[in-house]
Amino acid sequence: MKKSLVLAMAMALGVTASAYAANPFSDVPAGHWAYDSISKLAAAGIIEGYGDDTFRGDRLMTRYEMAQIVAKALAKGANVDKLAAEFADELDALGVRVAALEKKSDNVKITGQVRWNYGSSHSDGNKIYNAASHGHSLRTRININGKVNDNWNYAAVLENRQDLTNNVGDEETHFTVANLNGRLGGVRVTAGRMYHTVTPLGDIYDEKMDGIEVSYGKKVRFGAYYGKLATAKWQTGNLGTTAVGQGWEKSWGVNLAADLGKHVTVFTGFDKFTDNVRTDKKGNLLNIDDNGIFDIGAMAKFGKFGVDATYLKGNSDSAKKDKGFVATISYGGANYSKPGSWGLEAKYYHMGDGTFVAHTMNGDYGVFSMLNGGSGMKGYKVGGYYTVAKNMRAGIEWFDLEDLEDSNVKARTLWTEFQIKF
Repeated sequence: MKKSLVLAMAMALGVTASAYAANPFSDVPAGHWAYDSISKLAAAGIIEGYGDDTFRGDRLMTRYEMAQIVAKALAKGANVDKLAAEFADELDALGVRVAALEKKSDNVKITGQVRWNYGSSHSDGNKIYNAASHGHSLRTRININGKVNDNWNYAAVLENRQDLTNNVGDEETHFTVANLNGRLGGVRVTAGRMYHTVTPLGDIYDEKMDGIEVSYGKKVRFGAYYGKLATAKWQTGNLGTTAVGQGWEKSWGVNLAADLGKHVTVFTGFDKFTDNVRTDKKGNLLNIDDNGIFDIGAMAKFGKFGVDATYLKGNSDSAKKDKGFVATISYGGANYSKPGSWGLEAKYYHMGDGTFVAHTMNGDYGVFSMLNGGSGMKGYKVGGYYTVAKNMRAGIEWFDLEDLEDSNVKARTLWTEFQIKF
Protein backbone atom coordinates (compact mmCIF):
# COMPACT_ATOMS: atom_id res chain seq x y z
CA MET A 1 0.00 0.00 0.00
CA LYS A 2 1.12 3.58 -0.52
CA LYS A 3 2.37 5.64 2.39
CA SER A 4 -0.15 8.33 1.51
CA LEU A 5 -2.94 5.88 2.34
CA VAL A 6 -1.17 4.96 5.56
CA LEU A 7 -1.04 8.64 6.49
CA ALA A 8 -4.78 8.99 5.91
CA MET A 9 -5.40 6.12 8.31
CA ALA A 10 -2.77 7.37 10.76
CA MET A 11 -4.54 10.70 11.15
CA ALA A 12 -7.37 8.79 12.81
CA LEU A 13 -5.02 7.60 15.56
CA GLY A 14 -5.29 10.85 17.45
CA VAL A 15 -1.52 10.98 18.06
CA THR A 16 -0.32 14.32 19.36
CA ALA A 17 3.07 15.72 20.29
CA SER A 18 3.92 18.66 22.50
CA ALA A 19 6.49 19.85 19.97
CA TYR A 20 7.90 18.62 16.69
CA ALA A 21 10.67 19.69 14.38
CA ALA A 22 9.76 21.90 11.48
CA ASN A 23 10.02 20.21 8.07
CA PRO A 24 11.24 16.79 9.38
CA PHE A 25 11.61 15.36 5.86
CA SER A 26 13.12 17.15 2.90
CA ASP A 27 10.54 15.76 0.44
CA VAL A 28 7.51 16.90 2.51
CA PRO A 29 7.16 20.67 1.99
CA ALA A 30 5.36 22.81 4.52
CA GLY A 31 2.43 23.29 2.18
CA HIS A 32 1.80 19.54 1.69
CA TRP A 33 -1.64 18.32 2.76
CA ALA A 34 -0.07 15.71 5.11
CA TYR A 35 2.63 17.95 6.57
CA ASP A 36 1.08 18.41 10.04
CA SER A 37 0.18 14.72 10.45
CA ILE A 38 3.62 13.54 9.32
CA SER A 39 5.32 16.00 11.67
CA LYS A 40 3.30 14.85 14.68
CA LEU A 41 3.77 11.14 13.94
CA ALA A 42 7.50 11.62 13.42
CA ALA A 43 7.85 13.60 16.64
CA ALA A 44 5.98 10.83 18.51
CA GLY A 45 8.41 8.25 17.13
CA ILE A 46 5.76 6.32 15.21
CA ILE A 47 7.15 6.88 11.71
CA GLU A 48 10.72 7.26 10.49
CA GLY A 49 12.24 8.45 7.24
CA TYR A 50 15.21 7.17 5.32
CA GLY A 51 18.87 7.86 5.86
CA ASP A 52 18.81 10.76 3.40
CA ASP A 53 16.08 12.54 5.46
CA THR A 54 13.33 11.74 2.95
CA PHE A 55 9.91 10.26 3.64
CA ARG A 56 9.13 8.84 0.14
CA GLY A 57 5.37 8.99 0.63
CA ASP A 58 4.58 7.61 -2.84
CA ARG A 59 6.52 4.39 -2.23
CA LEU A 60 4.57 1.16 -1.76
CA MET A 61 5.13 -0.36 1.71
CA THR A 62 4.86 -3.94 2.90
CA ARG A 63 2.42 -5.26 5.50
CA TYR A 64 5.39 -5.89 7.75
CA GLU A 65 6.36 -2.19 7.60
CA MET A 66 2.76 -1.23 8.34
CA ALA A 67 2.72 -3.60 11.32
CA GLN A 68 5.76 -1.81 12.72
CA ILE A 69 3.92 1.51 12.55
CA VAL A 70 0.89 0.00 14.32
CA ALA A 71 3.17 -1.54 16.98
CA LYS A 72 4.72 1.85 17.73
CA ALA A 73 1.26 3.44 17.91
CA LEU A 74 0.16 0.77 20.39
CA ALA A 75 3.21 1.47 22.53
CA LYS A 76 2.18 5.14 22.65
CA GLY A 77 -1.30 4.22 23.85
CA ALA A 78 -3.12 5.09 20.63
CA ASN A 79 -6.53 3.52 19.94
CA VAL A 80 -5.78 1.36 16.91
CA ASP A 81 -8.06 -1.62 17.52
CA LYS A 82 -9.11 -2.09 13.90
CA LEU A 83 -5.59 -1.77 12.53
CA ALA A 84 -4.27 -4.13 15.22
CA ALA A 85 -6.84 -6.74 14.26
CA GLU A 86 -6.00 -6.36 10.57
CA PHE A 87 -2.25 -6.85 11.18
CA ALA A 88 -2.56 -9.34 14.05
CA ASP A 89 -0.36 -11.98 12.40
CA GLU A 90 2.44 -9.54 11.64
CA LEU A 91 2.25 -8.05 15.14
CA ASP A 92 2.40 -11.51 16.63
CA ALA A 93 5.58 -12.15 14.67
CA LEU A 94 6.98 -8.96 16.18
CA GLY A 95 6.00 -10.16 19.67
CA VAL A 96 3.58 -7.27 20.19
CA ARG A 97 0.71 -7.72 22.66
CA VAL A 98 -2.46 -6.64 20.85
CA ALA A 99 -4.92 -4.91 23.14
CA ALA A 100 -7.76 -5.20 20.64
CA LEU A 101 -7.53 -8.98 20.63
CA GLU A 102 -7.60 -9.01 24.45
CA LYS A 103 -10.43 -6.55 24.79
CA LYS A 104 -12.67 -8.97 26.67
CA SER A 105 -10.14 -9.34 29.47
CA ASP A 106 -10.04 -5.55 29.83
CA ASN A 107 -13.81 -5.59 30.39
CA VAL A 108 -13.43 -7.45 33.68
CA LYS A 109 -11.90 -5.91 36.79
CA ILE A 110 -11.09 -7.98 39.87
CA THR A 111 -10.43 -6.50 43.30
CA GLY A 112 -10.52 -8.02 46.74
CA GLN A 113 -10.58 -7.70 50.50
CA VAL A 114 -9.25 -9.92 53.27
CA ARG A 115 -10.39 -9.44 56.88
CA TRP A 116 -9.06 -11.17 59.97
CA ASN A 117 -11.08 -10.58 63.11
CA TYR A 118 -11.30 -11.67 66.71
CA GLY A 119 -14.27 -10.82 68.90
CA SER A 120 -15.10 -11.61 72.51
CA SER A 121 -18.56 -11.08 74.00
CA HIS A 122 -20.29 -11.69 77.30
CA SER A 123 -24.08 -11.65 77.42
CA ASP A 124 -26.12 -12.25 80.56
CA GLY A 125 -29.72 -12.02 81.76
CA ASN A 126 -31.16 -13.45 78.52
CA LYS A 127 -32.46 -17.03 78.49
CA ILE A 128 -30.97 -17.73 75.05
CA TYR A 129 -27.78 -15.69 75.15
CA ASN A 130 -26.71 -16.09 78.79
CA ALA A 131 -23.10 -17.05 77.99
CA ALA A 132 -19.65 -15.85 77.12
CA SER A 133 -18.56 -16.40 73.54
CA HIS A 134 -15.78 -15.52 71.16
CA GLY A 135 -15.34 -15.56 67.41
CA HIS A 136 -12.14 -15.85 65.39
CA SER A 137 -12.42 -15.86 61.62
CA LEU A 138 -10.84 -15.00 58.28
CA ARG A 139 -13.03 -13.59 55.50
CA THR A 140 -11.92 -13.21 51.88
CA ARG A 141 -13.98 -11.41 49.24
CA ILE A 142 -13.16 -11.41 45.52
CA ASN A 143 -15.04 -8.61 43.75
CA ILE A 144 -15.75 -9.17 40.05
CA ASN A 145 -17.00 -6.30 37.90
CA GLY A 146 -17.67 -6.87 34.20
CA LYS A 147 -18.60 -4.24 31.63
CA VAL A 148 -21.57 -5.39 29.55
CA ASN A 149 -21.92 -2.22 27.45
CA ASP A 150 -21.76 1.54 27.90
CA ASN A 151 -24.79 1.53 30.25
CA TRP A 152 -24.70 -1.80 32.09
CA ASN A 153 -22.29 -3.76 34.30
CA TYR A 154 -22.30 -7.11 36.05
CA ALA A 155 -21.10 -7.32 39.65
CA ALA A 156 -20.39 -10.39 41.76
CA VAL A 157 -18.66 -11.19 45.05
CA LEU A 158 -17.14 -14.58 45.75
CA GLU A 159 -16.77 -14.90 49.51
CA ASN A 160 -14.87 -17.41 51.62
CA ARG A 161 -15.17 -17.59 55.39
CA GLN A 162 -12.91 -19.65 57.62
CA ASP A 163 -14.03 -20.18 61.20
CA LEU A 164 -10.85 -20.33 63.28
CA THR A 165 -12.60 -20.49 66.64
CA ASN A 166 -12.03 -24.23 67.07
CA ASN A 167 -8.55 -24.15 65.47
CA VAL A 168 -9.82 -26.45 62.69
CA GLY A 169 -10.44 -23.83 60.03
CA ASP A 170 -13.97 -24.82 59.01
CA GLU A 171 -14.77 -22.90 55.84
CA GLU A 172 -17.36 -22.34 53.14
CA THR A 173 -17.30 -20.41 49.87
CA HIS A 174 -20.34 -18.82 48.20
CA PHE A 175 -21.30 -16.15 45.69
CA THR A 176 -22.85 -13.64 48.08
CA VAL A 177 -23.51 -10.96 45.44
CA ALA A 178 -24.51 -11.30 41.78
CA ASN A 179 -26.36 -8.49 40.03
CA LEU A 180 -26.78 -6.42 36.90
CA ASN A 181 -26.48 -2.67 37.42
CA GLY A 182 -26.73 0.30 35.11
CA ARG A 183 -28.98 3.09 33.88
CA LEU A 184 -32.33 3.40 32.19
CA GLY A 185 -32.23 7.00 31.10
CA GLY A 186 -31.41 8.92 34.26
CA VAL A 187 -32.52 6.14 36.62
CA ARG A 188 -29.86 3.95 38.27
CA VAL A 189 -30.95 0.32 38.51
CA THR A 190 -29.55 -2.71 40.34
CA ALA A 191 -31.24 -6.11 39.94
CA GLY A 192 -30.23 -9.43 41.48
CA ARG A 193 -28.47 -10.17 44.78
CA MET A 194 -26.89 -7.04 46.19
CA TYR A 195 -25.56 -5.37 49.32
CA HIS A 196 -28.57 -3.58 50.79
CA THR A 197 -28.33 -0.82 53.40
CA VAL A 198 -31.40 0.76 55.01
CA THR A 199 -30.59 4.29 56.30
CA PRO A 200 -27.21 5.67 55.22
CA LEU A 201 -25.35 3.97 58.11
CA GLY A 202 -27.27 0.67 58.08
CA ASP A 203 -28.94 1.14 61.47
CA ILE A 204 -32.09 -0.72 60.35
CA TYR A 205 -30.73 -3.31 57.93
CA ASP A 206 -27.28 -3.91 56.47
CA GLU A 207 -27.15 -7.26 54.72
CA LYS A 208 -27.99 -8.85 51.34
CA MET A 209 -31.20 -8.70 49.33
CA ASP A 210 -32.53 -10.49 46.27
CA GLY A 211 -34.55 -7.94 44.35
CA ILE A 212 -34.43 -4.64 42.50
CA GLU A 213 -33.28 -1.21 43.62
CA VAL A 214 -33.69 2.10 41.74
CA SER A 215 -32.53 5.64 42.43
CA TYR A 216 -32.68 9.00 40.69
CA GLY A 217 -31.09 12.38 41.19
CA LYS A 218 -27.84 13.96 42.40
CA LYS A 219 -28.24 16.70 44.99
CA VAL A 220 -31.75 15.45 45.71
CA ARG A 221 -31.97 11.66 45.49
CA PHE A 222 -35.05 9.47 45.44
CA GLY A 223 -34.78 5.70 45.89
CA ALA A 224 -37.05 2.67 46.06
CA TYR A 225 -36.60 -1.11 46.28
CA TYR A 226 -38.45 -4.41 46.54
CA GLY A 227 -37.02 -7.81 47.35
CA LYS A 228 -36.41 -10.78 49.61
CA LEU A 229 -33.93 -10.41 52.44
CA ALA A 230 -30.97 -12.67 51.76
CA THR A 231 -29.07 -13.23 54.98
CA ALA A 232 -27.53 -16.58 54.02
CA LYS A 233 -28.04 -19.41 56.52
CA TRP A 234 -24.31 -20.14 56.65
CA GLN A 235 -23.49 -16.48 57.20
CA THR A 236 -23.82 -16.32 60.96
CA GLY A 237 -23.58 -13.32 63.23
CA ASN A 238 -20.32 -11.74 64.22
CA LEU A 239 -19.85 -13.88 67.31
CA GLY A 240 -21.41 -17.14 66.17
CA THR A 241 -25.05 -16.24 66.85
CA THR A 242 -27.78 -16.65 64.25
CA ALA A 243 -28.20 -13.50 62.14
CA VAL A 244 -31.51 -11.89 63.09
CA GLY A 245 -32.31 -10.78 59.54
CA GLN A 246 -33.31 -14.32 58.57
CA GLY A 247 -36.78 -13.97 60.06
CA TRP A 248 -38.21 -11.56 57.49
CA GLU A 249 -38.82 -12.88 53.98
CA LYS A 250 -39.78 -9.78 51.99
CA SER A 251 -39.13 -6.07 52.18
CA TRP A 252 -39.87 -2.90 50.27
CA GLY A 253 -39.10 0.73 50.88
CA VAL A 254 -38.79 4.29 49.62
CA ASN A 255 -36.28 6.93 50.65
CA LEU A 256 -35.32 10.53 49.95
CA ALA A 257 -32.03 12.34 50.60
CA ALA A 258 -30.90 15.90 49.87
CA ASP A 259 -27.57 17.72 50.14
CA LEU A 260 -27.80 21.07 51.89
CA GLY A 261 -24.62 22.63 50.59
CA LYS A 262 -21.32 20.75 50.77
CA HIS A 263 -21.38 19.70 54.42
CA VAL A 264 -24.90 18.61 55.38
CA THR A 265 -27.17 15.83 54.10
CA VAL A 266 -30.72 15.18 55.33
CA PHE A 267 -32.62 11.95 54.69
CA THR A 268 -35.89 10.17 55.37
CA GLY A 269 -37.49 6.87 54.42
CA PHE A 270 -40.03 4.15 55.11
CA ASP A 271 -39.26 0.42 54.99
CA LYS A 272 -41.70 -2.48 55.30
CA PHE A 273 -40.62 -5.97 56.43
CA THR A 274 -43.15 -8.76 55.85
CA ASP A 275 -43.72 -12.55 55.97
CA ASN A 276 -41.78 -13.45 59.07
CA VAL A 277 -41.06 -17.21 59.26
CA ARG A 278 -38.79 -17.19 62.32
CA THR A 279 -38.52 -19.95 64.89
CA ASP A 280 -36.55 -19.73 68.12
CA LYS A 281 -33.68 -22.06 69.04
CA LYS A 282 -36.14 -24.49 70.65
CA GLY A 283 -38.02 -24.81 67.35
CA ASN A 284 -41.08 -22.82 68.45
CA LEU A 285 -42.71 -20.66 65.78
CA LEU A 286 -42.58 -17.00 66.71
CA ASN A 287 -45.82 -15.17 65.97
CA ILE A 288 -44.47 -11.79 64.92
CA ASP A 289 -46.50 -9.45 62.71
CA ASP A 290 -45.17 -7.39 59.82
CA ASN A 291 -43.16 -4.31 60.71
CA GLY A 292 -42.84 -0.93 59.02
CA ILE A 293 -40.07 1.43 60.12
CA PHE A 294 -39.93 5.18 59.47
CA ASP A 295 -36.63 7.07 59.72
CA ILE A 296 -35.51 10.67 59.48
CA GLY A 297 -32.04 12.04 60.09
CA ALA A 298 -29.10 14.19 59.09
CA MET A 299 -25.35 13.84 58.53
CA ALA A 300 -22.78 16.63 58.65
CA LYS A 301 -19.05 16.90 58.00
CA PHE A 302 -16.98 19.87 59.17
CA GLY A 303 -13.27 19.50 58.59
CA LYS A 304 -12.16 16.32 60.34
CA PHE A 305 -15.29 16.12 62.49
CA GLY A 306 -18.41 14.24 61.43
CA VAL A 307 -21.77 13.95 63.19
CA ASP A 308 -25.01 12.17 62.36
CA ALA A 309 -28.32 11.50 64.08
CA THR A 310 -31.31 9.32 63.13
CA TYR A 311 -34.80 9.03 64.62
CA LEU A 312 -36.67 5.74 64.09
CA LYS A 313 -40.33 4.69 64.54
CA GLY A 314 -41.72 1.17 64.00
CA ASN A 315 -45.36 0.03 63.76
CA SER A 316 -45.24 -3.67 64.71
CA ASP A 317 -47.83 -4.77 67.30
CA SER A 318 -45.37 -7.43 68.45
CA ALA A 319 -42.67 -4.93 69.37
CA LYS A 320 -42.25 -4.00 73.02
CA LYS A 321 -40.64 -0.69 72.06
CA ASP A 322 -41.26 1.03 68.74
CA LYS A 323 -39.09 4.17 68.92
CA GLY A 324 -35.38 4.66 68.54
CA PHE A 325 -32.57 7.18 68.30
CA VAL A 326 -28.97 6.76 67.10
CA ALA A 327 -26.21 9.38 67.13
CA THR A 328 -22.58 9.23 65.99
CA ILE A 329 -19.59 11.53 66.27
CA SER A 330 -16.32 10.84 64.46
CA TYR A 331 -12.92 12.43 64.01
CA GLY A 332 -10.48 11.92 61.16
CA GLY A 333 -10.47 8.62 59.31
CA ALA A 334 -8.18 5.73 58.49
CA ASN A 335 -7.84 6.21 54.73
CA TYR A 336 -6.64 3.02 53.00
CA SER A 337 -4.54 5.03 50.56
CA LYS A 338 -2.80 7.11 53.27
CA PRO A 339 -0.48 5.18 55.62
CA GLY A 340 -0.43 6.67 59.09
CA SER A 341 -3.95 8.13 58.86
CA TRP A 342 -6.30 7.35 61.74
CA GLY A 343 -9.79 7.94 63.00
CA LEU A 344 -11.98 7.71 66.11
CA GLU A 345 -15.71 7.07 66.40
CA ALA A 346 -18.26 7.08 69.22
CA LYS A 347 -21.89 6.02 68.80
CA TYR A 348 -24.91 6.03 71.10
CA TYR A 349 -27.85 3.63 70.66
CA HIS A 350 -31.36 3.88 72.10
CA MET A 351 -33.29 1.55 69.80
CA GLY A 352 -36.56 -0.24 70.45
CA ASP A 353 -36.86 -3.85 69.27
CA GLY A 354 -39.26 -2.64 66.57
CA THR A 355 -36.71 -0.28 65.00
CA PHE A 356 -34.03 -2.63 63.60
CA VAL A 357 -33.80 -5.95 61.75
CA ALA A 358 -30.13 -6.75 60.97
CA HIS A 359 -27.83 -4.03 62.26
CA THR A 360 -24.54 -2.89 60.74
CA MET A 361 -22.78 -3.05 64.11
CA ASN A 362 -20.22 -5.63 65.27
CA GLY A 363 -21.70 -5.80 68.76
CA ASP A 364 -23.96 -8.68 69.86
CA TYR A 365 -27.25 -6.92 69.02
CA GLY A 366 -29.19 -10.20 68.64
CA VAL A 367 -29.61 -10.32 72.44
CA PHE A 368 -32.04 -7.39 72.27
CA SER A 369 -33.95 -8.07 69.03
CA MET A 370 -37.68 -8.58 68.69
CA LEU A 371 -37.04 -12.04 67.26
CA ASN A 372 -35.21 -13.12 70.40
CA GLY A 373 -37.56 -11.72 73.02
CA GLY A 374 -35.72 -8.49 73.78
CA SER A 375 -37.24 -5.02 74.02
CA GLY A 376 -34.41 -3.24 72.25
CA MET A 377 -31.08 -1.84 73.34
CA LYS A 378 -29.36 1.21 74.73
CA GLY A 379 -25.68 1.83 75.20
CA TYR A 380 -22.62 2.91 73.29
CA LYS A 381 -19.78 1.95 71.00
CA VAL A 382 -16.28 3.45 70.79
CA GLY A 383 -13.79 2.57 68.08
CA GLY A 384 -10.38 3.46 66.73
CA TYR A 385 -8.87 2.76 63.30
CA TYR A 386 -5.34 3.11 61.90
CA THR A 387 -3.84 2.62 58.41
CA VAL A 388 -0.71 0.55 58.99
CA ALA A 389 0.44 0.62 55.35
CA LYS A 390 -1.17 1.36 52.02
CA ASN A 391 -4.34 -0.76 51.71
CA MET A 392 -3.84 -2.23 55.23
CA ARG A 393 -6.02 -1.05 58.10
CA ALA A 394 -6.42 -2.14 61.73
CA GLY A 395 -9.40 -1.45 63.97
CA ILE A 396 -10.67 -2.03 67.50
CA GLU A 397 -14.21 -1.49 68.83
CA TRP A 398 -15.88 -1.80 72.24
CA PHE A 399 -19.67 -2.16 72.71
CA ASP A 400 -21.50 -1.85 76.04
CA LEU A 401 -25.24 -2.47 75.60
CA GLU A 402 -28.25 -3.37 77.78
CA ASP A 403 -31.93 -4.10 77.30
CA LEU A 404 -34.30 -1.13 77.33
CA GLU A 405 -36.65 -2.73 79.90
CA ASP A 406 -34.34 -4.98 81.89
CA SER A 407 -30.93 -3.58 82.80
CA ASN A 408 -29.85 -7.07 83.89
CA VAL A 409 -29.81 -8.16 80.24
CA LYS A 410 -26.45 -6.98 78.93
CA ALA A 411 -23.99 -7.61 76.10
CA ARG A 412 -20.43 -6.36 76.14
CA THR A 413 -18.27 -6.97 73.08
CA LEU A 414 -14.63 -6.38 72.19
CA TRP A 415 -14.05 -6.51 68.42
CA THR A 416 -10.66 -6.37 66.68
CA GLU A 417 -9.88 -6.62 62.99
CA PHE A 418 -7.18 -6.25 60.35
CA GLN A 419 -8.22 -5.62 56.74
CA ILE A 420 -6.30 -5.76 53.48
CA LYS A 421 -7.56 -4.45 50.14
CA PHE A 422 -6.12 -5.27 46.74
